[in-house]
Amino acid sequence: MFCPFCRYPDSRVTDSRTSDDGASIRRRRQCPECNMRFSTTETASLTVVKRSGVTQPFSRDRIVAGVRKACQGRPVSEADLALLAQTVEESVRATGAAQIESNDIGLAILEPLRKLDEVAFMRFASVYQGWETLEDFEAAINVLRVGRDDREAEEIQSSQESGN
Repeated sequence: MFCPFCRYPDSRVTDSRTSDDGASIRRRRQCPECNMRFSTTETASLTVVKRSGVTQPFSRDRIVAGVRKACQGRPVSEADLALLAQTVEESVRATGAAQIESNDIGLAILEPLRKLDEVAFMRFASVYQGWETLEDFEAAINVLRVGRDDREAEEIQSSQESGN
């Protein structure tokens, strides 16, 4: 780490703290050459490997932009999209990988989006998974219905157990 004041190629860490969101570390440093102090913020880099082989830094904004198209005309707020992007980033970073395939990010988007809005999920999944026939859509709708029926049955059972 170069000193931003004298460009000395080394510095001493005097204090380290985790940032509020827990995704980065703030370090207080001191240059042994000029004795000036400065702060750095360190984050683990995450790169996305696109289908073409090109790599680029991970960006929540790109997730929001992609999902926003699927949510057009739906009752989904910007705060909902930001939370979805945060959830996706957390799940992707939890893998511990420094590089991730764009396809894996798309898969990580599907479940939080299904919970957020089923219509937006269908729109996103139809493009992402390349559905081409009516049968593809019907199969996905049936999976959604089964999942909804299972959740409703669990809620009924849970309310009956708490009522006893």
